[in-house]
Amino acid sequence: MHDRGAVADLFVRIAADRREALTRAIALSVKRSGDVVVAAILLLLALPVLLTITVLIRNSGPGGVFYGHARVGRGGRSFRCLKFRTMHQDGDQRLAQLLATDPASAAEWSRTRKLDRDPRVSGVGSLLRKTSLDELPQLINVLRGEMSLVGPRPITPDELSRYGTSARHYLGVTPGVTGLWQVSGRNNLTYAERVRLDAAYARQWTLGGDLRILLRTPFAVLLRQGAR
Repeated sequence: MHDRGAVADLFVRIAADRREALTRAIALSVKRSGDVVVAAILLLLALPVLLTITVLIRNSGPGGVFYGHARVGRGGRSFRCLKFRTMHQDGDQRLAQLLATDPASAAEWSRTRKLDRDPRVSGVGSLLRKTSLDELPQLINVLRGEMSLVGPRPITPDELSRYGTSARHYLGVTPGVTGLWQVSGRNNLTYAERVRLDAAYARQWTLGGDLRILLRTPFAVLLRQGAR
């Protein structure tokens, strides 16, 4: 009788695991469908803004309008994360010169991989970054399936090593245009706090949680929380 009870418990657990897996698969399908529909609508609505930004960038100096940088996606797949160009064409040389001559900036860069006053960023680029408008082209990444509307912000291959054991959580979900980090303080947080938020999002993901983040995003953008 004891063996029969153990077998029955095993089948109950297997059935529960299958129901949970099916529920998650359906939720992920709904998430992907919502990503495509909302991203397409937003791109159409934002077309006048996109055209205006294109003109401003072209008039700001030499260089292309868009910039694509290698980022790590779900499962470790690499993709080109799109943004409006916000940096000077010789931005890397400007950064290298600053880091070589300014120990405080070098220390800040080492801690966060960001600078309060980044010499690479143009005047137009600074405005785009503070308003997060530079990230509008990432809606194209969403349509391609490389990103989602909500998820951890995409990171570089070098940054993945900073995630430690939390890297598996990041790799288990699709990077997002917005996410828990962005609505929780963004650059006002330490990198360790960012990793913690990304891991928490991946472990506790729900459609309802995504919706709450989406609703909080406009307020975070308007209040410029942690924007640089």
